[in-house]
Amino acid sequence: MDTSLPSATSSIADRLCAVRRSMHAAALAAGRDPAEVTLVAVSKFHPLQSVQEALAAGQCVFGENRVQEATAKFPPLRAANPDLRLHLIGGLQTNKAREAVRIADMIESLDRPALVDAIARAADAQGRLPDLLVEVNTGDEPQKFGVPKEEADAFIRLCQKRFGPSLRGLMCIPPAEQNPVPHFQLLRSMAQTHGLPVLSMGMSADFEQAIAHGATLVRVGSAIFGPRPALA
Repeated sequence: MDTSLPSATSSIADRLCAVRRSMHAAALAAGRDPAEVTLVAVSKFHPLQSVQEALAAGQCVFGENRVQEATAKFPPLRAANPDLRLHLIGGLQTNKAREAVRIADMIESLDRPALVDAIARAADAQGRLPDLLVEVNTGDEPQKFGVPKEEADAFIRLCQKRFGPSLRGLMCIPPAEQNPVPHFQLLRSMAQTHGLPVLSMGMSADFEQAIAHGATLVRVGSAIFGPRPALA
């Protein structure tokens, strides 16, 4: 099967189809059920029309970095698309926690005790708690969000105690210049240690490798929506 991705001039529907084919092939090659892996279409910085095109092509799960942008795009779409699911995947400021809890189905970027407290307060106030992932800074990069590797185990235990089964798993973004596989392996090992079922790892350039190493969520943006808009 040819799983190569089409060019950026192809339609969003065509690119979605190609990504899904590649995901399916990668899962089968790894001896996994393709149904175990969910595609998160990362629509950050792309217009509402692009999200609507993806919805029309059958995509239901989307990822956004910024709470304000997600709030502008997604609530109006939910009435007509009851299966829509929104993941917040960017670093989250504590003062955005209340709005994040209100609009998100999953927050993938839990990475510090202050954010744990802010999300817990927001959940109590609003009577809802999204699914949560701990973001691990597997490369210990100072410019990136995510809990440092050496602090991750204690922080995961803290989140499990605070949120119970709503703490679903782990997320990482490997360093761009490094082989991502050791980072995927580390995240999978951490998840297994803590009995967590969800692994969010892999993006446009490496989602097939991520699937081979246990990803249950892959976050794909440019391979679906094309290059990021110039002013983003």
